Amino acid sequence: MYSNTDIFKIETNHIVPAQGKILISEPFLCDYIFGRSVILLVDHTKEGTMGLVLNKPLPLFLNDILQDFNYQENIPIYKGGPLSTDTLFYLHTLEGITDSLPISNGLYLNGDFNAIKEYILQGNPIKGKIRFFLGYSGWEYEQLHRELEENTWLVSTESKDTIMNENAGTELWKNSLGRLGSKYELWSRFPQIPALN
Repeated sequence: MYSNTDIFKIETNHIVPAQGKILISEPFLCDYIFGRSVILLVDHTKEGTMGLVLNKPLPLFLNDILQDFNYQENIPIYKGGPLSTDTLFYLHTLEGITDSLPISNGLYLNGDFNAIKEYILQGNPIKGKIRFFLGYSGWEYEQLHRELEENTWLVSTESKDTIMNENAGTELWKNSLGRLGSKYELWSRFPQIPALN
């Protein structure tokens, strides 16, 4: 049983970050980019960490940024983070794409973009198979370690299906935090504090 003050004491869940895990922002983080964010760690080494914010859609579609790409459906793009915001990154579940970086359990980052475009233009399914992001999130090794010690993030895992589900976007933070149970589930229902741009 928690006392009233314990319920609101933000404390990390002490899980070590690793490639393929997710970061869940603590509920009271008032940050325009990272508030209520879920970030997939696509790389985590002693040199630093790279991740993609999974749940911040942009008001842009793939056709808007690729001039030579004529596809009938609108393919959404997400804000992967504040770094290299003019660079397109893509998560996918397609095996055999040259130069893809394996992340975990059938999940890949980037690779031969012409092969990705060809896959799409041939009418193959995109939902649940490919997601696009502009920019990425990055930390120096000690920086992420410090933020974890400051209880800015909780580390967890998510299924490949959830990570690749665009429709999970708006509820992803709440659901990922709630699945941790106990007081984390209570925090997931706490109203969001508006962030300043």
